[in-house]
Amino acid sequence: MTFETRVADGVLRLGRPDTRWLSTGWAGGFADAPAAYNVSVPEGWTHTDLDAYVARRRTDAGFEPAGPTLLTGVDMCHARLARAGPVVAVATAGVSNPAALPMRPEKSDRGVVTGDDAAADEPVGRGTVNVLVATTRRLDDGALANLVAVAAEAKAATLLSATGFPGTTTDAVVAGSARDGEPARFSGSATPVGSAARACVRDAVAASLDARYADDETATLPDSVADAEHGVVTDRETEVFEP
Repeated sequence: MTFETRVADGVLRLGRPDTRWLSTGWAGGFADAPAAYNVSVPEGWTHTDLDAYVARRRTDAGFEPAGPTLLTGVDMCHARLARAGPVVAVATAGVSNPAALPMRPEKSDRGVVTGDDAAADEPVGRGTVNVLVATTRRLDDGALANLVAVAAEAKAATLLSATGFPGTTTDAVVAGSARDGEPARFSGSATPVGSAARACVRDAVAASLDARYADDETATLPDSVADAEHGVVTDRETEVFEP
């Protein structure tokens, strides 16, 4: 049985019975649930009772089963899905709050909001890159956690190529694995699961970026953090030494 997607009232559902999930988003961690969700929130959204808000949005959309949920300022009309082999990935991508990581920070990078100065809990803006990736193969918890890392790497590589930024300040990933699927011991980049996940995340993120920016004349990608609505430059100095 494959994973199926539905969108209603700004809520995207990625569902399949008997699935184990791992989420890096709000109220994240491991969970067994028949679905995971991506919810678009309106501009100026200020809700703090996220449990109640998510439950109401899910119910209003006609999706009763609870499951891991990500929030984004990107409209679900910009969501894009990619499939390959045993993997499906769904992404929404907005870059109003880029998180730059210069390899050799220059003084010119300073003068914008830095990681030290940014608010610890930045509200969801018109940005955020959310990725839901799932496989019909059965992974143990370690391999499922590694699938999160594989998806995050593919997301960062795609964003860096397309925008010059490896991510935004509010990105999140949910990874899922069918509990009744054929077992797979590993999920690294050279495995069938990992290879398919990398390709699916790359193509879903790239397609969502195109939908959000190339197809929308009112939206523009920022050239730098200083040009963005929000964002950070991680330019702090560290001590590096041999352990």
